[in-house]
Amino acid sequence: MSVIGKYFIFLGMLFGKGEKLSVYWRRLMEECVGIGVSSVFIVAIVSTFIGAVSCIQTAYNLVSPIIPISTVALIVRDMSILELAPTITCIVLAGKVGSNIASELGTMRITEQVDALEVMGINSASYLVLPKVLAAMLTFPMLVIFAGFLNIFGGYMAGTLTGVITERDYLNGIRDSFVPYNIFFMCVKPFVFGFLIATISSFKGYFTQGGALEVGKASTGAVTNSCISVLVADYLLAQLLL
Repeated sequence: MSVIGKYFIFLGMLFGKGEKLSVYWRRLMEECVGIGVSSVFIVAIVSTFIGAVSCIQTAYNLVSPIIPISTVALIVRDMSILELAPTITCIVLAGKVGSNIASELGTMRITEQVDALEVMGINSASYLVLPKVLAAMLTFPMLVIFAGFLNIFGGYMAGTLTGVITERDYLNGIRDSFVPYNIFFMCVKPFVFGFLIATISSFKGYFTQGGALEVGKASTGAVTNSCISVLVADYLLAQLLL
């Protein structure tokens, strides 16, 4: 419980005495590039192949002649929008972004760079962490929308190239019984996940003590705790919003 209380106190520190808005804007743009743009490649690879595998495995299990083959595309679409794109993408980002944030802040802490900022009268938590949190909350939904498109496109490529579904049936399937609210739900999840991943990873890195070994432990703990929080939040959001 003491760790949870320390975490919420840390969140309060983010909104304490801050710097000029222009300083935060520059830091925010830097973090958007570091967190969002640098993650596009891994998100594209993972999402495309997850969509392809989902299509092939769904077609493999859909053996009833009563069910139209276009249902394969419908299942791929709904799986991608509701779960695969937001949750799997954010778990991947928790490994990449979370470990990077924790190791960066942990290294700054043990090399006394954080202490130097405090000596200069700068709120180190706000200056170092707040731009990362805002950048994650801004770029994660964009990456998830991109991932959702590639999931469906990957399923289309795998299905049509292997012959398990025709192009016409796939397009009919992804248009069938579409619920626009699902897109809203897909965009809410990464917004929450981005906040959790960025703050938990920053918390683990910011309070690192010791040396290089402790930085590695902080990075590992950041990824583990971020993944658990994403899964718990995923269930809670599904319960509340669906």
